[in-house]
Amino acid sequence: MNMPRQPGVPHPRLPLPEGQPEDLSAFHRWLSEAIPMVKALGISDVTRQDDTLTWQLALAPNLNDKGTGFGGALTAQTTLQGWCWVTLWLRERGIARDVVVAEASQRFLAPVTGDYHLACRPTESEGPAQLSNKLAERGKGRIALTQQLYCGETLCLEASSSYAVLPLS
Repeated sequence: MNMPRQPGVPHPRLPLPEGQPEDLSAFHRWLSEAIPMVKALGISDVTRQDDTLTWQLALAPNLNDKGTGFGGALTAQTTLQGWCWVTLWLRERGIARDVVVAEASQRFLAPVTGDYHLACRPTESEGPAQLSNKLAERGKGRIALTQQLYCGETLCLEASSSYAVLPLS
């Protein structure tokens, strides 16, 4: 049985995949241990294709008092998904570094009335190359990401965020 997380104590890093494709199921299990609230978010499937990270989510654990998606939960999901995007991008390159959200904003466009999917990708196509260059030049960098939440064909939420890759300490 796992010990409960203690405030101020970093969770051990997941070993890098070392030239192998990332096992997204293992990453999701590690994430659920590293960030306890992940277990309650209703993430049922995690996929990556090209520069897009997609999650399938259940509405039931994220309901508000009106029976639709709770804005706070949806906001937490977009922030976490962006952090995961950057972390997985770094891991794919054999880099173990700390990632933090620097800025985030959301636009709520329609109520979330059923299970949904959330897709995260770089805001600009050159964003990953720019991040790679900054990491090589300065040992740190930032990338802007966009998250879009769809319930069926309806775009319900669009988020914009910026994540910083911290220098080695």
